[in-house]
Order: sequence, then structure tokens, then C-alpha cells
Amino acid sequence: MADRKQFLGDMSPDPRLMELLEATAGDTVTEEVLKEQKISFAFGNAPADAQEITKDSIKLACENLRLRRS
Repeated sequence: MADRKQFLGDMSPDPRLMELLEATAGDTVTEEVLKEQKISFAFGNAPADAQEITKDSIKLACENLRLRRS
């Protein structure tokens, strides 16, 4: 298997990241925060050249999406 550049350097965790993780370890994720994370994920995975896909269009699609029962 080919070596990955990201694993060839320093493997110690970023101290600031570890502080943030410890500070938020007990936090609960609300439905609203989870919804925003899903929208952000979908937007981030949209093709970069898709001008018609915006966070607002994804939010609208999420609000109107209904799953079909089989």
C-alpha cells in the first residue's frame, strides 16, 4: 500500500484541538445543530461548479423532503 503523506510527519495531536474536544465533551447536540450540520455536509459535498446549489436551496430541499414507505 502506498504511504500517505499525512502519516509521514508528526503524529502528535494538536493541543488546541484537544482542549476544544475536552471542553465540549459533555455537550449535547440539539436537533437544530444536527440539522445545520447535515445541511453543511450536503453543501460541502455538492459539485463545486453547481451554481444552483446553495445552502439555502439545500435547506429548502431538506424541509420539503419526504421519505416514501415501501
